Amino acid sequence: MSLEQTLNDTLTRAIREKDQRAADIVRMIKSKIGERRTAKGFAGRVDDALIVDVIGAYRKSLQKALAEYEKLGERGAAHAAQLRFEIEFCERFLPRGLDVTALRSLVQERARALGVTDAKQVGRLVGDVMKTHKGQVEAGDVKRIAEELLAR
Repeated sequence: MSLEQTLNDTLTRAIREKDQRAADIVRMIKSKIGERRTAKGFAGRVDDALIVDVIGAYRKSLQKALAEYEKLGERGAAHAAQLRFEIEFCERFLPRGLDVTALRSLVQERARALGVTDAKQVGRLVGDVMKTHKGQVEAGDVKRIAEELLAR
C-alpha cells in the first residue's frame, strides 16, 4: 500500500474515531503534499519518496517550534505538548533513522571510499552520506561525526 493511501486510511479512521488531533495532523500533511504538488516547477509525480520528504520537512519545522515553546517554560507547556504529539505522529510515517554507532561506521566507510582524510572535505563527505541515506540521517549529526573523525 502506498504512503498516500496509508495517510488517507489514517484520516478516515481518525474521523470515524473522532480523533480530532490525528485528523488535523493528517490534513496538514496532505496540505503540505498538495503544496509540493502544485509548486512552480514541479513536474514529477507524487510517490512515497516525495511524501517521506514532505513529512520529514514538516517534522523538522515542528521540532524547531518545539524548541521555542520549551524556552517559554510554563506558558508554552500546553503548546509544546501538542507539538511533541505531532512530531511523534509524523515519525510513524518516516523510515527509522540510524543509531549513533551505525551512523559513525557509515561515515567512516564513506570517508574511506571517497578518500576523504582532510577536515576541509567534510562538506563533500556530508553531501555523499545525505545523498545515499536521505531521510535516515540528519545532516547536522553527519557533520558532527565527520568533523570528529577527521580531526584525529
